[in-house]
Amino acid sequence: MLTTEFWSVLEEEQRLPWVFTPLEHVGPLEFGMTHEQAMAAVDGLMEPGRSFSGNELRAELWLPRRPAPQAYGPAVTVYYGESIGLAGIAVNALRGPQVTLDGMALVGQVPSCLNRQFVDYLETHNKGHRYSQDADLCSLELGLVLRAQRAGDRVLSRPVMVGEAWADQCGDNALGPIPQEEWTAFV
Repeated sequence: MLTTEFWSVLEEEQRLPWVFTPLEHVGPLEFGMTHEQAMAAVDGLMEPGRSFSGNELRAELWLPRRPAPQAYGPAVTVYYGESIGLAGIAVNALRGPQVTLDGMALVGQVPSCLNRQFVDYLETHNKGHRYSQDADLCSLELGLVLRAQRAGDRVLSRPVMVGEAWADQCGDNALGPIPQEEWTAFV
């Protein structure tokens, strides 16, 4: 049986503040980093979680048990390209850092409200947008996909940001480089 703590959502003031610079970095994580460099960049902020497939192609970063033990669990999932290093970063809607793009909060938001705000942002900056096969709003020019994640009876925004090597197909959940595990993550 699941407890209510499973669905606990951090308050804004409890989240780490990170900034997204498209195609370059998300908080302390820079696209192209090795796994070791990424772990060093978040040392003291997050704990290494599980790595999958017996290699470093996907790994979780967890919040420490303090200061928010009710939200202990994966906060960020990092994806690596075999020859390009850190290529994708997905931020957990419940307990991940608050990532901002020019002051716009991307994590833990009501998807329909964020989508409207994001489309306005893209139009203001003369950037295009499209939708994935699952209707996730994305910008290939920014390397950003706005996905959704369940939080009990609510759904909140779970952004996936990618580096330049993955940007041109970041919204393609059938043939694009973002691993299938990300496209099926909803909880």
